[in-house]
Amino acid sequence: MEAVNFLLNFLFDTYVLLLLLRVWLQAARADFYNPFSQFVVKVTAPVVNPFRRIIPGFGGIDVATIVVAIIFGTAKFLVLSAVNGAPIDWLSFAFIGLLYTIKQAGYLIFWVMILMALMSWVVQQGNPVQFVFHQLTQPLLNPIRRVLPDMGGLDLSVLIALVALNFLNLFIGGALPIWRVL
Repeated sequence: MEAVNFLLNFLFDTYVLLLLLRVWLQAARADFYNPFSQFVVKVTAPVVNPFRRIIPGFGGIDVATIVVAIIFGTAKFLVLSAVNGAPIDWLSFAFIGLLYTIKQAGYLIFWVMILMALMSWVVQQGNPVQFVFHQLTQPLLNPIRRVLPDMGGLDLSVLIALVALNFLNLFIGGALPIWRVL
């Protein structure tokens, strides 16, 4: 049963992260024709496109994809409960699915920043994934860079953003005990 739980967690977590990445790519106006962006769009399109016909975007935000991510977040807990023989409470799972989706968004931001920092040390310029990650992280890091004094070529903005994300996670975790379980 543990292997099934692992596989279900992996599949749901990965797809929710791809859905949230799609929203982030659109909100950041990242290069749509980049191969990485095309991969994210093509993987999520079969599920998202029917919802986009029904749910319009709002202010440049793809609301349909956010709704699909929340549905998948809720479905994760419903499926895991059904597989493990636990009782199903639809309202609680809807709330937990919403919290889970918010936490996954923070998790995505965290890992994109970590990967961006690592790629800046290792990967040569011109990598399409690095270019998209740069487009995604700049709106988050530029305000921090404006406040930080010049460190002689050392960019601490990623470190400060990661500390702030961890602080937010711990702060919300203290306010909502269920947050730690997600």
